[in-house]
Amino acid sequence: QVQLVESGGGSVQAGGSLRLSCAASGYTYSAYCVGWIRQAPGKEREGIATIDNSSPCYTDSVKGRFTISKDIANNTLYLQMNSLKPEDTAMYYCAASTTYCGGYSALRQLWHFGYWGQGTQVTVSS
Repeated sequence: QVQLVESGGGSVQAGGSLRLSCAASGYTYSAYCVGWIRQAPGKEREGIATIDNSSPCYTDSVKGRFTISKDIANNTLYLQMNSLKPEDTAMYYCAASTTYCGGYSALRQLWHFGYWGQGTQVTVSS
């Protein structure tokens, strides 16, 4: 049984940083597509960063500020978030699949992901 558990969320002032982690059991971070998705209140889920065995993809609003990475040895996915803005406030989810990202496809078509964590809240105050 696959289980993804996010941690690292919290409250931070604008301009600050947070690092989200996603520990997996029953799933190995390797070549397949994994990613981070967020959902702000009243809005749809938004893919923000994905990575497989090629270059990561980011949605425009987080490019240059967020970095997705995998620690294969510890089987953990990370999202380093710098220069946070109030509009980054959302519930952040990690997600995993058994397919490749297909470039920006997985970022835009969240049905790629069959496994989801429970989410971790990020709140950025101005």
